[in-house]
Amino acid sequence: MTITAPSRREAKLFSGRSSLALAGNIAKAFGKELGQITIKNFSDGEIWVKFEENIRGTDVFLIQSTNAPSDNLLELLIMIDAAKRASAYRITAVIPYFGYARQDRKDQPRVAISGKLVADLIAKAGADRILAMDLHTPQIQGFFDIPVDHLYASAIFVEHFKKNMDRSNLVVASPDIGGVHMARSYARRLETPLVMLDKIRIKHNDCVVTHQLIGDVSGKDVLLVDDLVDTGGTLCNGAVVLHSKGAKNVYVAATHAILSGSAAVRLQESVISQLFFSDSVEIPDYKKKDKFQFLSVAPLLAEGITRIHEERSISDLFPEKGPIL
Repeated sequence: MTITAPSRREAKLFSGRSSLALAGNIAKAFGKELGQITIKNFSDGEIWVKFEENIRGTDVFLIQSTNAPSDNLLELLIMIDAAKRASAYRITAVIPYFGYARQDRKDQPRVAISGKLVADLIAKAGADRILAMDLHTPQIQGFFDIPVDHLYASAIFVEHFKKNMDRSNLVVASPDIGGVHMARSYARRLETPLVMLDKIRIKHNDCVVTHQLIGDVSGKDVLLVDDLVDTGGTLCNGAVVLHSKGAKNVYVAATHAILSGSAAVRLQESVISQLFFSDSVEIPDYKKKDKFQFLSVAPLLAEGITRIHEERSISDLFPEKGPIL
C-alpha cells in the first residue's frame, strides 16, 4: 500500500465581535471569506459560541482584539475552546491589540501581573500560537508558553510617510524613555534625527507632566510615535512642550487607538496637527475626528497569517529590525 503525504491543511479565518471590520479586510487580503460562526449573549450576559461549519483538521485563525470591555477577552477564550473541541488541527489567536499588556510587572506591592495571567488563560484555553502586533513591551512574548509571532505596524506607517510626508525638515520623537526603541526604528527608516521627551505620570490614566526635552526641535516638524493612545494625556502634553521648544508642526503616529473617555475630543482640540492610527481597535464613528487618519493593517496581518499557514518566516517581513525592537 502506498501512503501519500497529506496536502497542506485548509486555513479558515473567523472573527470575534470586537474585530469584525478588520477581520473582513484581513480575509479579503488573504483571499478567503470569513468562516461562519455564531456568537451571542444569553439574557444574563453569558457568551455562547458555535462554529457553523466543519473545522475538523483545519488550520484555524481566530481574529479578536482584547480591548475593553473584558467580554472581548472572554469571547476569545470561548472561541478557542469551541475550536479545540471541534477538533481543529491548529488554533492561532490573531490579536491585533493585546489588552492588559501594560500590566506587565509588579511595580507596586500587592498588585497582579495581569498580562501574564491573560497569556496563561489564552494558552490554557487551547491556543497553539499567537499572532500579535505592537505589544506594549516586546517582553510580553515571554509570558506565553506557546509560540508568539510579533508584527510591527511601523511597516505600514513608514511606507505611508515615505510616500505622503515631506521628511526634509522632520524629526522623530519618543514621548518617554520606554518608547525610545520604537522611535529609533522610525527615525532610522525615515532617515531623520531622534529626540526624546521625559514625563512623570501622577497616577494611572491621570495627568502626565512632561518636563524635559532631550534634543533640538527648533524650526522642525516633529513626528511623535507611540504604541497606543488611551487618554491622550501623554501626547497632548508632549505636543505642548515640543511647540514651546520651537517645533513648527507636531504629528502623531500610534498603532492602537484606545481613546478612552473624552480622549478623542482632547486630541482634536490639542495643538497636534494630525494623528495617524491603525485600525487594530474598532472605535465608534463619533470618536473619529477630523484630525484622525486611519491606516489599515489588514494586509500586514493577512501576510502574517499566510506565512504561519505556509510555515514561512515572519521575521523576514522586517529585515530592517535587527536587534533594535
